[in-house]
Amino acid sequence: MAETVPDGSIEESSDDREFDLTLFGATGFVGRLTAEHLARRIPRVARIALAGRSAEKLERVRAELGPRAAEWSIVVADASDAAQMTDLARRTRVVVTTVGPYMRYGRELIRACAEQGTHYADLTGEVLFVREASDTLHETAQRTGALIVNSCGFDSIPSDLGVLNLANTIAADGEGEPTSTTLVVTSMRGGLSGGTIDSMRTQIAAMTENADNRATVGDPYALSPDREKEPDFGKEGDFGLIDAEQVSSTLRGRLAPFVMAPYNTRVVRRSNALSNYRYGRSFRYREAMSVGNSRLSPVFAAAVAAGTGLAGAAFAIKPTRTVLDRLLPKPGTGPSESTRVNGHFTIDIFTTTSTGAHYRSRVAAKGDPGYQATSVMLGEAGLALAFDHQLLPAFEGGVLTPAVALGTTLIDRLREEGFTFSVDRLDPK
Repeated sequence: MAETVPDGSIEESSDDREFDLTLFGATGFVGRLTAEHLARRIPRVARIALAGRSAEKLERVRAELGPRAAEWSIVVADASDAAQMTDLARRTRVVVTTVGPYMRYGRELIRACAEQGTHYADLTGEVLFVREASDTLHETAQRTGALIVNSCGFDSIPSDLGVLNLANTIAADGEGEPTSTTLVVTSMRGGLSGGTIDSMRTQIAAMTENADNRATVGDPYALSPDREKEPDFGKEGDFGLIDAEQVSSTLRGRLAPFVMAPYNTRVVRRSNALSNYRYGRSFRYREAMSVGNSRLSPVFAAAVAAGTGLAGAAFAIKPTRTVLDRLLPKPGTGPSESTRVNGHFTIDIFTTTSTGAHYRSRVAAKGDPGYQATSVMLGEAGLALAFDHQLLPAFEGGVLTPAVALGTTLIDRLREEGFTFSVDRLDPK
């Protein structure tokens, strides 16, 4: 079985699995984009399967991928069928899945992968799903050696790997650890995918129905493996307005809330905890969005904050949720190729270190964040799990984050795909 080694060659693995990588949900919008990426990037000797509910649709996708995918296998399986998910996991070394919302459609597959020792990557942005998986499957995955890696798209690779790259540079420079750290979405063109919106809708419904769910989602350390070990910084505040100059002297104006902050921040904090607090015990993290530096930026920022709050409330109320369901993108749908290709994002992560130094970590890429760029991030995460095992951080298994499971190996892969990962010191040495 093919596996890459540090010199980039291919060697035979002793694993007796039928497939190196299986893409589950290949007929969905992001699934097809991920399949296209894999067809371009996958080693020719690799054994790949496309999985989903419809053999006819899967065969159509395979035909559209061209000659490189002609020999890929088709696996028909239903996400709600536990036996079929176990069989799918047992046959492959790695599962990459785009089938969400994961609280509704992902439980059987992630369980099967943990139990069968199958590496796994998904696109979830659902706190409740990852919390449940962490509580129930982390020890199982440790025992079987399965690397269960959640959130391998725009949720939350730029945040997670951007902070990792920042912390690594600070440590290499001998400047201690990051302390107060803020991610700023400097520029972005693109929209939320229909699948992301459906996941948000599902989680808000779960919060509306259950007070414990509301408490979990509202906890800034909801994904931390041991809540009692986390620092007490008081209310972190995901939707507050921020004076940009408090973040960095290079910024001006007012920063608005970033809609993905309530999830991304918890992933980054989980990475810190899982890595034995490599970012330090004084590490504080938040995310925001630039709305420009003009005198009107406070007005724009306030409008974004109000709109974000109203959108959450609208999803929680059935009549307005019904209207939004008609207007917003549906799961499995997406923008035109021109819109996807012309999208982009740039995020900057600012910090002051424990020695008083100031740094900025930048992550940027071309392509619509929720579609084009996400398909590249997910595809490369799957490829790293399948073919870069000897290069990954030394973890025996578990329910992990991209930074902890894939680390700089995934950063290197994404750089090859045109992503920017850079760190600059903002003050003289």
